[in-house]
Amino acid sequence: MEEYLPLIIQLVSGAAGGNLAAKLLPKLNLGTLGNSISGILGGGLGGYLLGMVGLGTDGGMDISGILGSVAGGGVGGGVIMAIVGAIKNAMAK
Repeated sequence: MEEYLPLIIQLVSGAAGGNLAAKLLPKLNLGTLGNSISGILGGGLGGYLLGMVGLGTDGGMDISGILGSVAGGGVGGGVIMAIVGAIKNAMAK
């Protein structure tokens, strides 16, 4: 179970990041469920990409690993939510 903890942290942080980004960018808001789902996807993707470039966690659960998972997930979640919101707005025009 411990090997999945960084991923779980990234997914939860992604959901939080997606909802936070929606509060900061209300024109891109997808609703709570949409923000959470896109944030979860972005959190997983953000954590994966950080791992690929060597900035992610190596599965360790020290404080730097936890903070890296939170940051990667939160930023990834916010970015993906904003991208999906912008695409949705562009298609609605």
